[in-house]
Amino acid sequence: MLVLGIESTAHTFGVAIIDDNLNILSDIRRVYSPKRTLGIDPKEAAEHHSQIAAYAVKEALEKANITYRDLSAVAYAMGPGMGPCLRIGATIARFISEYFRVPLYPVHHGLGHVELTSQMLGLEDPLILLISGGHTSILGFSEGRWRVYGETLDITLGNLLDMFAREAGIPFPGGPKIEELASKGSRLIEMPYTIKGNNMVYSGLLTYAISILNKYPLEDICYSLQETAFSILVEATERALVQLNKREIGITGGVASNTYLFNMVRKMADEHNVHVARLESKYNADNAVQIAIVGLLYKKTGHPPVGAEKAIVKQRYRIEEVEIPWRQ
Repeated sequence: MLVLGIESTAHTFGVAIIDDNLNILSDIRRVYSPKRTLGIDPKEAAEHHSQIAAYAVKEALEKANITYRDLSAVAYAMGPGMGPCLRIGATIARFISEYFRVPLYPVHHGLGHVELTSQMLGLEDPLILLISGGHTSILGFSEGRWRVYGETLDITLGNLLDMFAREAGIPFPGGPKIEELASKGSRLIEMPYTIKGNNMVYSGLLTYAISILNKYPLEDICYSLQETAFSILVEATERALVQLNKREIGITGGVASNTYLFNMVRKMADEHNVHVARLESKYNADNAVQIAIVGLLYKKTGHPPVGAEKAIVKQRYRIEEVEIPWRQ
């Protein structure tokens, strides 16, 4: 069984092919780099995707040494994401499905992060931290769906870092450079710390950090911004962990690659004798393997594919809307 996945939610256009043993036969990524420091322009990113899409698919097939007619299914990122970008991936997937008579599966992008991490690391019933530019959620599986037990009420953790980076003149993506600068900081500046139950609020923290850019060394601001933002997340995570009595934590999404954050979560988890795991950085970032793996799970469990007319995109798409047939 061979499944082709297409990722196009934001700056990455990815194409990957996996088999039913979760072997990755190809993983092609073409990343749009913003010309300005203002972040991703959806129209420019979509134009980038449209120009390279056919070449990326061709390269993925050649690297896997297969043809379209060898495919058992094709899966694409349905959302959430940037509408113009999502439509490029959906269009390519619909064409492959219709022309070569291949079953078609729409995939929730965040679910791809969750299941790639769970399946590759062998996590059975984890608490999941999904943290990226598009997601900041604490998830647990219950009654056929991944349920949200805590989330951002305004901007995501990834947005917080990127938006601060833009104001500070740090090139996109801002997260890795902020982590580097933070490692050189030594003074902890008191910043707004807003948590409501298991939910996080980051906009006030962002506004304050920007307001003091000319008052303190950038290294100290980055250190304090990280420490405050991550502490909010870890507090909410610990509360959910105790409430749900989970014994595993999986961290996924682009911000999962931040080593300082990972160590903060692990230190908290050690106090509860809980295992913490994450994939290597390249699989925390957006990729098509995460889309292909959900397509494979749909196919293996006999989930019905969709016709081209129902292969839509949803810019706003919550993970708890998705029924999960492969988990008990």
